[in-house]
Amino acid sequence: MCDNVRRCAFTLAEVLITLAIIGVVAAMTIPTLIANYQERSWTTAAVVFQRKLGDALTVMNTQGSLAGYQNTEDFVAELSKHMKISKVCKNDDLMSCFEDKVIWGAENEEVDMTKVKNVSHFGQDEWEETDIVGAMFADGTNALIAYNKDCKQDPYSNRVITVSKEGIGTDCLAILYDTSGFKTPNTQQKDLRGLNIASLGGSNCAFEINGTCFTASFTPTPLTKAECEAEKTALGISDCNYDDDYWAGAVKACGGVSKMPTKAQLKDIADYVYNTSVSSSGIESGVTLDYDKLAELGFNLSSGGFQVWSDEEYSSTHAYFRSFTSISTGWSNFVRRRSDIEAVCIGD
Repeated sequence: MCDNVRRCAFTLAEVLITLAIIGVVAAMTIPTLIANYQERSWTTAAVVFQRKLGDALTVMNTQGSLAGYQNTEDFVAELSKHMKISKVCKNDDLMSCFEDKVIWGAENEEVDMTKVKNVSHFGQDEWEETDIVGAMFADGTNALIAYNKDCKQDPYSNRVITVSKEGIGTDCLAILYDTSGFKTPNTQQKDLRGLNIASLGGSNCAFEINGTCFTASFTPTPLTKAECEAEKTALGISDCNYDDDYWAGAVKACGGVSKMPTKAQLKDIADYVYNTSVSSSGIESGVTLDYDKLAELGFNLSSGGFQVWSDEEYSSTHAYFRSFTSISTGWSNFVRRRSDIEAVCIGD
């Protein structure tokens, strides 16, 4: 207000109203900003941990110390030479290194971790039985690790362990890790992530769309041509060509072509994350990606885009996939030796 000599000032009522409006706006926006920050920090921490783990496994492969262990404890002892581990917990004391309850699966089920003791409890029923070992890493990440006795190594190959922005490709271990340590929320695709965790507590659903259960996304470990030829009938693969066939590796990890997502199921995922019905074929531009939904499903867009393998085999050298970017999505095929395409499986 202004008085009769033209001196202007705010009244107390006007100041209080302004402060009230600021308070309301802050109360509405700050929780969202904090939630977005937490989601980004969890994803960043997971990417950093994956890269460190991948680099450690790569060095172990190069040095010939990746394979040949009869138990997880010996494997973790070797891993500790390449990653800083502050504490190792034996199988009878796992909860000294990990939470006793976590939230996992599309239905946000609470899992009693005191009952998770061996590799079969990670859903890896085809792996030879090994016990789970706990580890607390120096960066604050807590983990449960199980070793695969059938782990392969080749010091002259850069395909045994693959490391990309999308994750790690390896069949040497299954690991469940929590980047926030013992702090909450202890929830899948937030602070809790996994590699080669086919199921946990009886559920292997990372998310569910239109009644279809999908596992968590992963970077497949490639099959050689000989491995592909030996297993193609059982897996439902028509033909093999490459010694680094990532699509065939995804098929094997899922348990066969029938466990890979179809064109229609990948379209369902695209419809969900773009909040609209997209084309089932070709490339569709002008769509807007919902980053909150993307994070909810556990996909990582740090490299500007990602692709997911389908069940369709185009030829012995190519297979179909769906691409996802911030402004477009599409259906296409590419060489099966492409290492940066992710995979999801149809869960139970």
